[in-house]
Amino acid sequence: MKGLGISVLARQTLPSPANHSIARASRIGLLNTSDKYSLLNLFTTPTLRSINYFHCNSLKYAAGPRSFATNARSKQGFTSAVAGPKSFFSSRTSSYGPSTKLRLYTSQDVAQPSRAESQPSRSHSILTSSSSSWGIAFFCGALTTAVIYLVFPARDENPPKRTSRIVEQASSFSGPSFCSTMSGETLPGRPGTLTADQEEKLKEFWVAVAQVAGIIEQDDNENGSAPDGPSRSDTASSGKDKKKKKGLFRRKKEKEEPSSSNDSDDKYGQTKEFHDAIASMSPELLRTTFWSMVKHDHPDALLLRFLRARKWDVDKALVMMVSTMRWRAMEMHVDDDIMKNGEEQALVEETTATDPTRKNHAHGFLEQMRLGKSFLHGLDKHGRPMCIVRARLHKQGEQSEESLERYTVFLIETARMILNPPVDTACIFFDLTGFSLANMDYNPVKFMIKCFEANYPESLGVVVVHKAPWVFQGIWKIIKGWLDPVVAAKVTFTNNVKDLEAYIDKSRILKELDGDEDWTYKYVEPIPGENDLMKDTETRDKMLAERALIFKEFEKATLDWIQGNGDQTAVKAKRNEIAMKMKNDYWKIDPYVRARSLYDRTGMLGPGGVTTFYPTANGFAKVAAAEKPVETTADDVD
Repeated sequence: MKGLGISVLARQTLPSPANHSIARASRIGLLNTSDKYSLLNLFTTPTLRSINYFHCNSLKYAAGPRSFATNARSKQGFTSAVAGPKSFFSSRTSSYGPSTKLRLYTSQDVAQPSRAESQPSRSHSILTSSSSSWGIAFFCGALTTAVIYLVFPARDENPPKRTSRIVEQASSFSGPSFCSTMSGETLPGRPGTLTADQEEKLKEFWVAVAQVAGIIEQDDNENGSAPDGPSRSDTASSGKDKKKKKGLFRRKKEKEEPSSSNDSDDKYGQTKEFHDAIASMSPELLRTTFWSMVKHDHPDALLLRFLRARKWDVDKALVMMVSTMRWRAMEMHVDDDIMKNGEEQALVEETTATDPTRKNHAHGFLEQMRLGKSFLHGLDKHGRPMCIVRARLHKQGEQSEESLERYTVFLIETARMILNPPVDTACIFFDLTGFSLANMDYNPVKFMIKCFEANYPESLGVVVVHKAPWVFQGIWKIIKGWLDPVVAAKVTFTNNVKDLEAYIDKSRILKELDGDEDWTYKYVEPIPGENDLMKDTETRDKMLAERALIFKEFEKATLDWIQGNGDQTAVKAKRNEIAMKMKNDYWKIDPYVRARSLYDRTGMLGPGGVTTFYPTANGFAKVAAAEKPVETTADDVD
């Protein structure tokens, strides 16, 4: 439903003329969200004022933290998939008291008030007396005065704080209001900011992942226990608490049939991919793929991406993540080919390969970097790394489909390397200056959309489309139809540098975009010897074995956390401590498992994962061949 919103409406509301007039003023741009709230304060009693809210198409509200579908789900062990969409509002308890009710409505409902709403109660004041012409005149005059007052004042007052909890906020295309905050605060649904319900969902998701990865044996799980976990004390908790803890590990045998691939939540056929993964990949391979996918991230942060993308439905999140693991390991070979071989191997194949197909793929992969079709550079106002795409440099058919897809995954994975919490999303900037139909290529666009929606969930902060020509209007209608509404809401259009300043500081806007930053993209070719550490397989294998022990340590701490063993505050602190150790350990092993990239050579991505988004005046740091890490000594410390 277009323009769907969630509103908390009182059984007693403002009279229909007030609803209709205020909504119309908002719809034509005279009022923003805070203005509407302030206007309500003028025309409602104190009781009504606390419960009446108006929606705008870019905001979705819920009545409290219990925003998860709580319907009981039948299960068939860990090999079954999602059982169909559930009501987002099932078993919800309103936090607004008995005098309120939840209602779904569209913008048409505001434009076309219902008959019930157009007949206000007799108990209302003169404002609700439709039979009084003087009352109507007084109301209209007061409303007009209020609108003028709200539209044209000096806006130095702080907007009132809402008492409802915003569970999802999409872009209204009017300014930067997406994924990260200017103050660097961690957003909801991330490690450290979980509600009690969200934490329970995360625990349940960990159990599901542990099952498919062979960390928890199915027999142990059905008995409500987990291997290698310390036994629970009979006096530590009540029988009720024990039953709840067991429930986290017990996956019900009965399970509804998974939704068909035509389901709106499964437009990429991930249910089938999930079953294929379970059938073709051993639990050990799934476990290895999972930890390879984590890299330097907090493991909880990775799982939470999938949970948020599937609205906290554990079964759907599991289907999505397992199919992503299959895609990485069996289809794209992300870690054992694309990132392992990187640019240097492509250069070798481009110059020495005897197979024309391999030679062409390698050339196409590197040519996109040499042309500067897209590259990572700088930060937007929210501290998100920016990927700048210059669409005019693309010509359909110049590179093979495999080259384009390989490069797309390579760039997304490289962008992951430079994300620093609490920032966990990126900004994609499409520069359509000089764009024509000759530059349009739908297949790469489809692949990019699939990557972000199916395999890299919750990774997009904002998509800025700059200087789109009139011919792009028809193209956008097609592309928008492919996008998930949540992703489409993150797309905004700008026409000039003034528009861009809402998203990027002018000092960080490139001169070619009429900004102030004097920086020009230049590709630095791979340097012989930059990946020599990858040849030291003995050291690599030793480090991988040590890293595997850290994985087991984290798994054990996670089982203690799920079961409620010991002091939970201490257990949580231990998990975070191990996660930090895992992160630091990754950057030690990174030169042994990942080929150096342009961004390593230019200094944007430094040793230990240190990022410098503006390393030098011209954007390039001193390039040097790979050297073995030097141990820090006391003399090195200032």
